[in-house]
Amino acid sequence: MKKERASVFLDLDDTLLDFHKAEHIALSKALRDLGIEPNKEILDRYSIINGQQWRRLELGLATRLQVLTDRFTILFEEFGIDCSGEKARDLYEDYLCFGHYFIEGAPELLEALYGKYDLYIVSNGSAKVQASRMASADINRYFQEIFISEEIGSDKPSREFFDKCFSRIEGFDPEKAVIIGDSLSSDIQGGINAGLKTIWFNPRHLPEREDVKADYQVDELSKILALLDNIL
Repeated sequence: MKKERASVFLDLDDTLLDFHKAEHIALSKALRDLGIEPNKEILDRYSIINGQQWRRLELGLATRLQVLTDRFTILFEEFGIDCSGEKARDLYEDYLCFGHYFIEGAPELLEALYGKYDLYIVSNGSAKVQASRMASADINRYFQEIFISEEIGSDKPSREFFDKCFSRIEGFDPEKAVIIGDSLSSDIQGGINAGLKTIWFNPRHLPEREDVKADYQVDELSKILALLDNIL
């Protein structure tokens, strides 16, 4: 039996919730607890290392635990800081669990989509952190299911991750499904791998990539409802 409503898969970080703001606050607090001043140099370098490590995860070159720990271990080694990457990881994740910050237009988008489409979260974030942030934002009620890679056992953008998600949706029809996210390498590549329509949320107007092409692109969440009505 096929589903009556189309499926909309939504990324969480920097699509619905402002992860960059939450990250900056949590990271600064964790570093201060460790006696490290979170100046611009160290925060900027962390951002670069963090991005490199998450790309390793997406390519299957590192485990989740390695990513979460190694980004701090590498940072401390570069700056000659005698500190445990494991301790920094735990402090950072604890602070990251507190509160939430919405991307502009996110609450309105969820209200507009709710009841019209079947909504699902697809995230590579930490299960503990994402559960806490979603509860704080009070948005669990909008979603049929919440798929977190740590719990699924595979990561975006792998086809395996999406196949596991699809297997839990009765009557799933990929022809009536779309994924929306801010990451070309994770969300859009994942959607391409899984045979879904793709919408790239690109508020910073980043350049397109020839090797990862989204079907559609928007720079504001307020533009998504009309777009979905046209393509689903």
